[in-house]
Amino acid sequence: PGFLLVRECVRNGIEVQCLPGATAFVPALVSSGLPNDKFCFEGFLPQKKGRQTRLLALQTECRTMIFYEAPHKLKATLKDMYSYFGDREIAIVKELTKIHETVMRTSLKGAIDYFEIENPRGEYVLIIAGAEKQKEKQISEKM
Repeated sequence: PGFLLVRECVRNGIEVQCLPGATAFVPALVSSGLPNDKFCFEGFLPQKKGRQTRLLALQTECRTMIFYEAPHKLKATLKDMYSYFGDREIAIVKELTKIHETVMRTSLKGAIDYFEIENPRGEYVLIIAGAEKQKEKQISEKM
């Protein structure tokens, strides 16, 4: 149920901070503002062999998806995700619990554009809206 509160905070520009836990993805997920009642943790994507297969298999995943990514691979990963998932909502969480902790909430296209200008630094957790969330957004935009 905390997702509803975090989502409203995000919509209203209220900063949300989450206490760290045993893993980086839990506070990243909570801080993302995306649904956290059902999610799948994917960790790091395969570097070469199996990468396309994995992204293709995740195209129809309805749950919020969580990935880890290193800074030197971030741009390529965002572009790959955009090609397979389209322009979904994403939260990019950097350097959890550290002085340079940031949460960027945008679209995949917005993230790609941002990192074309800014050089990625630090370790990243990527939280991406599932296919169902994306369909809901498209339906509400048409109304």
